[in-house]
Amino acid sequence: MHRIPLNRRHFGALGAAAAAMLATPMLCAQSRLEKSKVAIAVGGKASFYYLPLTIAEQLGYFKAEGLEVEISDFAGGSRALQAVVGGSADVVSGAYEHTINLQSKGQIFQAFVLQGRAPAISMAVSTRTMASYKTVADLRGKKIGVTAPGSSTNMVANLVLSRAGLKAGDVSFIGVGTSAGALAAMRSGQIDAISNIDPVMTMLEQKGDVKVIADTRTLKGTQEVFGGPMPAGCLYAPLDFTQKNPGTCQALANAMVRALKWLQTAGPSDIIKTVPESYLLGDRGLYLAAFDKVREAIAIDGVIPDEGAKTALRALSSFDANIKPEKIELARTYTNEFSRKAKDKFKA
Repeated sequence: MHRIPLNRRHFGALGAAAAAMLATPMLCAQSRLEKSKVAIAVGGKASFYYLPLTIAEQLGYFKAEGLEVEISDFAGGSRALQAVVGGSADVVSGAYEHTINLQSKGQIFQAFVLQGRAPAISMAVSTRTMASYKTVADLRGKKIGVTAPGSSTNMVANLVLSRAGLKAGDVSFIGVGTSAGALAAMRSGQIDAISNIDPVMTMLEQKGDVKVIADTRTLKGTQEVFGGPMPAGCLYAPLDFTQKNPGTCQALANAMVRALKWLQTAGPSDIIKTVPESYLLGDRGLYLAAFDKVREAIAIDGVIPDEGAKTALRALSSFDANIKPEKIELARTYTNEFSRKAKDKFKA
């Protein structure tokens, strides 16, 4: 076989080509993305429920995957979901159980990376308007603040009420958001109880405004409320989106799992330096106290536990007659294909 002699010029050309390949990994990554611009809808981005999303954004992990992500913030998870159903966003950063609710209505959505391994939602009564509170039954006829009607905070409140023999119609649910509006609603007496997320709940607790009656900020508390592990915040999208855009979903999962790994070793000062100043709600100390309370609820590796999906279905069907467990295909509500690859990649 005739061999072509390699001279200095050939070596130079080969070296330049190799250097070019090494210098452009981002271009290679982008070429595998079916969709490089992704719109994510979230309900209450400043809360700890969505902290992994904020970390991935602030530390540039989405950009590192070749993604240009636009995050739109709404008053609650149900509103964020409406954005995707309506076509103004591609992906929801929200509660896993919405995928079950949607399937019961004939819409197939799929969660593909977990942010929270516990809901980190707590329910409390006002120490001002319900000073004589004894049991959950005392909430009959009262006003309960939730992030938004139909949201995950509403779901937890429904579950707590149902176990005391109360129905959703026995109380009035009022959307109060996840930040200053929620604090004002409780402190002004507009609501008698609240089901919400941190840092709002810790702020109300520490100021003596509320008494907590149900708490899923820890794994133990979640077990007590739900009777098993309960997956919480995740990225989910229409099944059609995850099937047509596997490269994009993998890139999103990579960024989120990388953020989860960062959070495992992040200290208070790291958190303060990374999140926007407005997230602190004017009190850095209380913000960090809230972070300590919810830290255990943050997912470790993005993988959704099979048992957790079963817990969610059991919980929802216990108070919502429209959800028939035998008609729900849990396997279609989530996939761990992307999170497992991301876990291996980042050793999470």
